[in-house]
Amino acid sequence: MNIIITGGSRGIGKETAILMAQDMDNQLLVTGRDEKALKTLASRCSHQNLSYLRMDLSTIEKEVKAARENIFNRFSKVDILINCAGSLTVKDFLEIRNDEAREMMETNFFGPASLIRLVVPLMPSGSHIVNITSMGGFQGSTKFRGMAFYSASKAALACLTECLATEFTDLGISVNCLALGSVNTEMFRMAFPGHNAHVEPEEAARFICCFAREGNRFMNGKVVPVALGNP
Repeated sequence: MNIIITGGSRGIGKETAILMAQDMDNQLLVTGRDEKALKTLASRCSHQNLSYLRMDLSTIEKEVKAARENIFNRFSKVDILINCAGSLTVKDFLEIRNDEAREMMETNFFGPASLIRLVVPLMPSGSHIVNITSMGGFQGSTKFRGMAFYSASKAALACLTECLATEFTDLGISVNCLALGSVNTEMFRMAFPGHNAHVEPEEAARFICCFAREGNRFMNGKVVPVALGNP
């Protein structure tokens, strides 16, 4: 399968890429902001089936031409797109600067939306888009101080998932969303200092890989909560 994973330079995205690359029949393109980390990731893949593209989703509209060229040169089709990239600034709603809030909305919502529009022409019937969001953006979940814009941006991506599943029905492309609970990543530790996460990044990655490969056989347009606790 041909697979694109965003946010692959660290955390859950990185671990998902490592697991997907263990299958020598998979070909991966992994994006992220940290080119050095992406280069190290590619060097770890014994099957040499992982390439990378430095891309900042918060500014994707400025580099969309280069992104399109890289993706279309790498793949003639894309079977799976996993949007793992995320940005978080923990600040109270009345204190956060507009540029900080907009950066989260660009990275967590507008960036993935733009990438989906870019990649869909390469996706055949039976392909799968998996958006990774957060329980913070899951309707009815407990909300936490300092995470208003982050949670709102993830909620927007979850709602987009439901909308695109309807729009892409005739194309045969499934779109689903995994709303993750606490995972022991750098982002979680920054948001909840002193708290212990219930899941390690490698464990979350195993679930995501399985869901990306098989989940569209059983569901479409679903936002699935994946959490053991609160947070």
